[in-house]
Amino acid sequence: MLTIVLLVLAILLLEGLHRLYHRSYEETQVPNDCFAAAAATGESAVPKIVCLTFDDGPSCHTGEILDILAEQQVPATFFVCAQEINEPYLPLVAQIAAQGHQVAMHSATHKYSRIYQNTDAFWQDIKALRQALEPYLPLDSLTWLRFPGGSTNTVSHKYGGSSIMKTLKTQTEEKGWHWIDWNVCGEDATAAHPDAAQILKNIQEDAKGHDTCVVLLHDAKAASHTAEALPEIIRWFQAEGYTFYTVEQMSELQSGDK
Repeated sequence: MLTIVLLVLAILLLEGLHRLYHRSYEETQVPNDCFAAAAATGESAVPKIVCLTFDDGPSCHTGEILDILAEQQVPATFFVCAQEINEPYLPLVAQIAAQGHQVAMHSATHKYSRIYQNTDAFWQDIKALRQALEPYLPLDSLTWLRFPGGSTNTVSHKYGGSSIMKTLKTQTEEKGWHWIDWNVCGEDATAAHPDAAQILKNIQEDAKGHDTCVVLLHDAKAASHTAEALPEIIRWFQAEGYTFYTVEQMSELQSGDK
């Protein structure tokens, strides 16, 4: 009888952890398994880690963000797009890489109805993104991606069926590439247009209990307060004892490949 009770409790615990790290919203709210385990267990075998990530750029804010990162000597990862609004700023991709930051893939169009029609449509979008980026950096450096809406988004189901994200994740890994979500969100691209103080507060709330933080911010025209919030975000993580890494650096550190 005791064995049965313990088995039931174990199943309930595992189900709770699964829901904590893999909730299904229209857009992903939490991280994938690349770093979820370390964050959940609170293991201290590695230092407290934070990765600042910026989606949807380059934009009119990229230069200011790069200046702040350079001043603070902090690396970041930029998941870039090649929409019409990005095109005038695409040369900044070379500057992002030259300053020691990681450039990673997000989407050429960022249109859910187009990219999630089927898996072929998604990879055609990524191909177009890589072609747009080719003049500015070596394509073999682009091995990380973030799915628009995150890896557990459900908006994709309306277009490509309920299994499309699972298939895309498998295909990404078959290419020898990597994908990642986030576990801390500044909510800087929401319709509420939070100010710098609120963005910082959102991050502080989400970061509670995590020794590994992958922070979602946006380098988009509409995210007008992100750069303003950035210095305080950096100072707060430094005060809390975190070390800054790019996503690729974090992966290498946690896998032991330095």
